[in-house]
Amino acid sequence: MVHLPYLQPFLDLNNRVSRLAGNIPFIRENLSPLSFVDVPESDYIQGLLAIYELNCIELFRDVFVWAYERSASLYLATLEALGQPDPFRTRYRDLIRRAVCEVVQDKMDKLKGSQYIAKLPKENVPLEDRNRFIEIVEIEVSSLHEGNFARFKIRPSEFFEWQRGWH
Repeated sequence: MVHLPYLQPFLDLNNRVSRLAGNIPFIRENLSPLSFVDVPESDYIQGLLAIYELNCIELFRDVFVWAYERSASLYLATLEALGQPDPFRTRYRDLIRRAVCEVVQDKMDKLKGSQYIAKLPKENVPLEDRNRFIEIVEIEVSSLHEGNFARFKIRPSEFFEWQRGWH
C-alpha cells in the first residue's frame, strides 16, 4: 500500500490502486476491508511522507491502525443493517433475472407478464417454492425503475420501450 504511490507505476490512480491492493490480505482472511474515508487527508499524506522522506513508519502505522479500527466497526454495522442474503433469492437468482429480463425484452404488458411469470416456474422450480418465486419476480418487475434495471442486464432502450407499454 505504501510502495505503489511512491513508485508511481500508473499515470493516474496510484493511491487508489494501492489502497485496493492493501485490502487483498484482509479479504483473503475474511476480515473487514480497510477504508480511509474519515481519515484527514493531511494525516494520511504526512504519514506517507514520513515513510518516503524519513524512513519512519510510526505516523503512518498509527493512521493505518486508527483507520482500520474505524473501518471494521463501520463495516460490521453495515453488515448488521443489511442482514444475511436470502438463500431463496440466491438459489433462484439466475432464473429471477431471466424472468425479469424476458418480460422487459419481450415488451410484455402487465397481463402477459403475469401469465409468463406464473408459467415459468412450472418447469424450473419445485412445487413448494413456486408461489414465493412468482411473488418475488412480480415484485422485481413492478419495482423496476431507471436506477435498478441495469442489474438485470437490461439496456436502457429496452427498459424505456417496455415501460411505455407496461399498463
